[in-house]
Amino acid sequence: MVTNTDEAATRELIAGTLEAARRRTDGLTECVDEADLVKQHSPLMSPLVWDLAHVGNQEELWLLRAVGGREPMRPEIDPLYDAFAHPRTERPSLPLLSPAEARGYLTEVRGRVLDLLEKVRFDTTPLAGGGFAFGMIAQHEQQHDETMLITHQLRAGEPVLSRPAPPGPERGRALPAEVFIPGGAFTMGTSVEAWALDNERPAHEVDVPGFHLDTAPVTNAAYTEFIADGGYGQSRWWSPEGWAHRQAADLFAPQFWHRDGGQWLRRRFGAVEPVPPDEPVVHVCFYEAQAYAAWAGRRLPTEAEWEKAARHDPATGRSRRYPWGDEDPTPDRANLGQRHLQPAPAGAYPDGASPHGVRQLIGDVWEWTASDFLPYPGFAAWPYREYSEVFFGPEYKVLRGGSFAVDQVACRGTFRNWDYPIRRQIFSGFRTARDADPQGAV
Repeated sequence: MVTNTDEAATRELIAGTLEAARRRTDGLTECVDEADLVKQHSPLMSPLVWDLAHVGNQEELWLLRAVGGREPMRPEIDPLYDAFAHPRTERPSLPLLSPAEARGYLTEVRGRVLDLLEKVRFDTTPLAGGGFAFGMIAQHEQQHDETMLITHQLRAGEPVLSRPAPPGPERGRALPAEVFIPGGAFTMGTSVEAWALDNERPAHEVDVPGFHLDTAPVTNAAYTEFIADGGYGQSRWWSPEGWAHRQAADLFAPQFWHRDGGQWLRRRFGAVEPVPPDEPVVHVCFYEAQAYAAWAGRRLPTEAEWEKAARHDPATGRSRRYPWGDEDPTPDRANLGQRHLQPAPAGAYPDGASPHGVRQLIGDVWEWTASDFLPYPGFAAWPYREYSEVFFGPEYKVLRGGSFAVDQVACRGTFRNWDYPIRRQIFSGFRTARDADPQGAV
């Protein structure tokens, strides 16, 4: 039974989560002029104004119509903002809402949603249960905020975003290069997280052999050693598909890097700066991560290995929500929510470490895994097939852990991201693993 106190707490949580997402959306779209909003900065991305109205359209579809039973506000725009109806390359040519119209639409939708929130019961339908639909929409908006931040990284022009630098690593002691994760079964996925999305469900037991995992993500300094050793010029480190893509795309370094004299520089949100050696490498595709791991005599972890390292508590045998426990992320545990505009140096956030001492599993960079994006045993599409099911298969690789651009509402130990293995504009990095020694020793 849901009590009045429970419902009041859920309403307060939902209202705050929706407001946080909208503040971020506003910040990402109000810092540029109208020409920037309607321009397509890359064929990989939508114009910012499309994302803006799409966020409102999804909020109307799922909250006002599906939960509230309201009549459509502007049914004629539904096809324009259906992500499956129009690929990103086509969206600039659509009769989209103007920036002013899009903002007005968002404001009107949100006002009606907050009115609905005061009246809805959270135990009446599966969609409303636990506030799921509201949580889904908050996650959706934050995911588009990350997408819009990627567009900001791709746009040309002077910087328009600024944030303080992230904290540095601990001083005074060196971290081990890797940790040993003992073999055995653990609970992967979730059946109890109220706002978990369908691909995170259901909880199921997975037996993972012992393995070694990097303590922190691979750094720029380590990656430049791979480049300096001719890693991009030697096919032996690359899979056949990866080598073909490296040649076709003329890859020679992470995206946004270039060589100037004796140093590597990068472009970050409009500013050009030296590549920081101790930061996790970012903007590398799966094939680059895979090639680096082979060059280093290692491999990428599987998705199950990553989740075991991030969630399994050897003292109790249970799976935590996060590496540090069940408590929500805090600024001293993880680099999330666009609080900074770059990864923190490797070894930062000791309070966010897992029981085995693995650092930065949540936040900083999305981490490529070796796994294809596939359903868990017992998967059921909910509340629509197009969120996950249509993407299952070997075409997509799984990324885990979130990045500095991910909000905590869309990031947890069970959260699964996926993308084509050639994608680099995303905030993607990686860490490497290796099998346990034959004797199973640490």
